[in-house]
Amino acid sequence: MEALEGTKRVVIENVNPQINCGRYPVKRVVGEELKVTADIFTDGHDEVKAVLVYRQTGADKWEEVPMQFLSNDHWQGSFKPGAVAMYEYSIHAWVDHFYTWQKGLRKKYEANQDIGVERQIGAQYLEQTAAAAEQHDRDRLHSWAHELRHGGSDADAVAMVTSQEVLDLMYAASERKNKTEYDKILRVDVERHKALFSAWYEFFPRSAAQEAGKHGTFKDCERLLPRIAEMGFDTVYLPPIHPIGRAFRKGKNNSVTAEPGEPGSPWAIGAEEGGHKAIHPELGSLDDFRSLVNAARDHGIEIALDFAIQCAPDHPYVKEHPQWFIWRPDGTVQYAENPPKKYQDVLPVNFETEDWQNLWIELKSILEHWIEQGVHIFRVDNPHTKAFKFWEWVIKELRQEHPQLIFLAEAFTRPRVMEQLGKIGFTQSYTYFTWRYTSHEIQEYLTELTRTEMREYYRPNFWPNTPDILPITLVEGGEAAHITRVVMAATLSSNYGLYGPLYEFAINVPHPGKEEYTESEKYEIKHWDWGKMTKIRAVITQINKIRRVNPALQTTWNVHFTNTDNSQLLAYAKTDDEAGNHLFMVVNLDPHHVQSGWIQVPLHLFGIAQDQQYIMHDLLTEYRYTWTGEWNYVELRPYEMPVHVFRVEEANKGMGHQNLDDTWLPK
Repeated sequence: MEALEGTKRVVIENVNPQINCGRYPVKRVVGEELKVTADIFTDGHDEVKAVLVYRQTGADKWEEVPMQFLSNDHWQGSFKPGAVAMYEYSIHAWVDHFYTWQKGLRKKYEANQDIGVERQIGAQYLEQTAAAAEQHDRDRLHSWAHELRHGGSDADAVAMVTSQEVLDLMYAASERKNKTEYDKILRVDVERHKALFSAWYEFFPRSAAQEAGKHGTFKDCERLLPRIAEMGFDTVYLPPIHPIGRAFRKGKNNSVTAEPGEPGSPWAIGAEEGGHKAIHPELGSLDDFRSLVNAARDHGIEIALDFAIQCAPDHPYVKEHPQWFIWRPDGTVQYAENPPKKYQDVLPVNFETEDWQNLWIELKSILEHWIEQGVHIFRVDNPHTKAFKFWEWVIKELRQEHPQLIFLAEAFTRPRVMEQLGKIGFTQSYTYFTWRYTSHEIQEYLTELTRTEMREYYRPNFWPNTPDILPITLVEGGEAAHITRVVMAATLSSNYGLYGPLYEFAINVPHPGKEEYTESEKYEIKHWDWGKMTKIRAVITQINKIRRVNPALQTTWNVHFTNTDNSQLLAYAKTDDEAGNHLFMVVNLDPHHVQSGWIQVPLHLFGIAQDQQYIMHDLLTEYRYTWTGEWNYVELRPYEMPVHVFRVEEANKGMGHQNLDDTWLPK
């Protein structure tokens, strides 16, 4: 019977957040609030108190914050973790007999009942608490007990014993006998701020040369860093930089036969020059790569590398570790397939090999090699086609020694699979945003990402294009669609990226019958006019500046959609109450026609009264509009500027309505 702990009367249920009953940690970054809710109650009518307890894993002492009663036995508490580390949290709750007595005392006094006995009971509670208190607190408690027993009027006694001073000291000094501790220790994985807020720029190093017909080098990439930094990106993602296989090399437009001199796909990794730890000779040396990493850091940029677990047929692993691959009855190695697509130049690794332990160790060593070169961000190619247990193990192992690591999952696959990758440790994830076009689709998807349990473990990274994906909206919508999609990506999600320079040049010719670029850079070296200025590039530069100075855009979780009377207009707000920063975006989803209508401004989010004037400051164009009330009229012309990014400001800071035709952006 002792195991039943019969004197512990409080019940703690429905604690959230917790992922798979605590199997996986929730995610936060340093300084990001973790709100914990629970149903907490006891039998009868006694008052309950509860605290949220937390600590860094391995620490001796628990910190605690009081939980607040909301309604119907539902409680909430929160804390902000202060370091990159794994944290633990749980809940303790107990019956607060003194507070129960105190409420009863007040009711009896207000009903003009005799409270003589209640005064004696209260004195006993104070004296019992004093017995275990520090000397200074002990003296105060005894003094209050004496007043209750022998003091003056009931009015004075009630005023004294129900004061906040008495309540606070009794709360702090109480021994909390018979407290209930929630039966799970839950975890929160706290990462650096960049896990939540980042802007990625992808380009092919081999296309970075200044001269046409030349193979780009890491030195050429260094030359591009000021351009990318000026555009406001903080992460440069490079496709694989390793030697490219020659066997079954792909040619232009994914042709199964490469012509002499064609470079092949960088994702066909490995040749006689080496594998995943080697560098393509024409890109430069390992010292050149380290120089690029350091130069990027000087520009406020981190280099992210691609980690693709696949091998060309002539990768050294194929000969050295044949047991890591699947061999067909005719003696050939099984190449990758995604019917009807075939990837003859790529061999998938067999995660069911009997030699799986050595395989895991070797794959981990690849990541360790590039970490030694200063790389702390990895974009992982197709992680959903590799074993979940491997990813959970390798990410945990590496982050124990290198907690600053960030892993982006490139997994356009089934929802449950994408979610599992987030649970087991991936920091960020590609998403279906690329194919969410209508107002309804976008609102429904963002609600799923930010208002369900996914918010606790799945950090979206919105990409409007990739080397593999040219969505139909960019093909059909041209420049206007490129502007709306990048602004939505950058304002709906605090992590976003794009594949350039095609994006800012609005290159959008598809391969016939596919959502892919024709003459794809995956299979040939390009020469770009990197100095070219376009309207899209100007918008990208401006939106990245806006993101950096407006805290409301530095988290994904605060998006709030509002009503419009035109389905081609999408309106949403993002706010940071602590910073007093309020943003309101209105997007014309039709890239071909002027769209206008009435939009509902969520004044309650901005702290604005219904009859109060306020300024909508368009941060893309620097024009200001004076509005009043909840519903206001907008008109967006896609050939001028198809989107507003408003900052809500006090009316006395405004300059009134101005003409958008005078926009500073190039036409």
